[in-house]
Amino acid sequence: MIAKLIALVLPLGLDTFAVAAAIGMIGVTPATRTRVSVLFTAFEAGMPLIGLALGARLGNAIGGTADYVAIGVLLVFGIYTLAKARTQPDPQRLAKLAEARGPAALLLGVSISLDELAIGFTLGLLHVSAVLVIALIAVQTLLVTQLGLRLGDRLSQRLREGAEWVAGLALTVLGLVLLAEQILS
Repeated sequence: MIAKLIALVLPLGLDTFAVAAAIGMIGVTPATRTRVSVLFTAFEAGMPLIGLALGARLGNAIGGTADYVAIGVLLVFGIYTLAKARTQPDPQRLAKLAEARGPAALLLGVSISLDELAIGFTLGLLHVSAVLVIALIAVQTLLVTQLGLRLGDRLSQRLREGAEWVAGLALTVLGLVLLAEQILS
């Protein structure tokens, strides 16, 4: 169970760290650091709950294929994260993200937490405590967001891309392991 928790939560932190470090690259005020940290933590802890609720309803609606749909969602987000790791952040876009408020902040929150939504879909397959996973995601998000925002201007683009690439790879591998378990059971 501990290995599954690590495989589930660690990649999410790496992805969050990469986004926070990219925003931190432009330099942010302490107030902005706090706002971005709260925003990231709220969305990254909340999206698995939404995914879990949607996954349960979808599971009831489509029956036995729901597990494969959940695995497919996880694989898609893993591959998407891998592809996203190759893009260069636009400093002007990052400045807008750092200062996002209202609907723009909501869109930012959703955009950085789609992988947590995918995790919510797969929580039932992993046989781990949803409360524990969400608590770990929340604590990790707060820590890695603060770290990324503070160190972003000192980290190289290559390191940020590497963190995002590792996150995408880990999510993809987790999806493949779940698929193999599903096929073999």
